[in-house]
Amino acid sequence: LKIFGGIDVLINNASKFYPTKINDVNEKSWSDIIDTNLKIPLLLSKEFYPELKKRKGSIVNIIDIHVNPPLKDHIIYNISKAGLLALTKALAKDLAPHIRVNGVSPGAIMWPESDIGNMKKKKEILSRIALRRVGEPNDIAKAILFLIQDANYITGQNIDVDGGRKLNM
Repeated sequence: LKIFGGIDVLINNASKFYPTKINDVNEKSWSDIIDTNLKIPLLLSKEFYPELKKRKGSIVNIIDIHVNPPLKDHIIYNISKAGLLALTKALAKDLAPHIRVNGVSPGAIMWPESDIGNMKKKKEILSRIALRRVGEPNDIAKAILFLIQDANYITGQNIDVDGGRKLNM
């Protein structure tokens, strides 16, 4: 922190994402996903709280549109991201008025490597997106930048950056 002069923003973006069907749930997959997607954002928020408070900073958590409705066969991931949404709202209450805490939930931005060649699946997903196209990483960056720079009276909120996909879920 001394090298950079402090911290103004914490973006909790690290995430583990892989399927866990109910019969595949075990302690290892639970800890792996929950620790990365939920526990670490809480601990980082706690760690950087004093500095963020001094600087009237903000926290942005990267959640997921699949908090509601959940993604089939990803039970632990769904729980972790729903927990991250709840953590976002809880931190917004607990850290106010000094720190604003919000979330961004990406929709179809980049295709998973396993789905790159699956045109049928891509067409099916695109048919449910109101804008009929995939987003770009820059769409997420712009939403985060808005929350950091231009949203001084917004806290405890989550922005779905999904091209209108949740309209058809």
